[in-house]
Amino acid sequence: MRHRFFATAALAVGLMVSTGHVFAHHGGSAYDTSKMVVLTGTVKSFDFIQPHPIIGLDVKDESGNVVNWSIEMTSPNHLVRYGWNGHKLKPGDQITVSGNAAKNGLKVLNLRKIAWANGEVIPLGPPPEPASNQ
Repeated sequence: MRHRFFATAALAVGLMVSTGHVFAHHGGSAYDTSKMVVLTGTVKSFDFIQPHPIIGLDVKDESGNVVNWSIEMTSPNHLVRYGWNGHKLKPGDQITVSGNAAKNGLKVLNLRKIAWANGEVIPLGPPPEPASNQ
């Protein structure tokens, strides 16, 4: 009986330790939410993967040098409801993105809005509720 208790306890502790990363899902604390960054560039890559799709975006800096940014999106499970799939963006597509940049200075952006070069917004979620006239 005592052996069974210790085996069960050891199994429970082992499961908690090995699945700790599930409970450690990141929030927005890595990003500077005090300001919005807008980038226009060329899609280099688009990986529609879990837990967050990533857009590789080539952006020209003030000096004309190309800088590669990683644009982190919301979950693919959410995006598929609004028409997204692994073929939505292709290398060479011109887009404008806006969001919050990483606090640590890395060229990583937490995406909030995306549009084609012509200004047409690409939905990331439901349209905003219209303002009521009350």
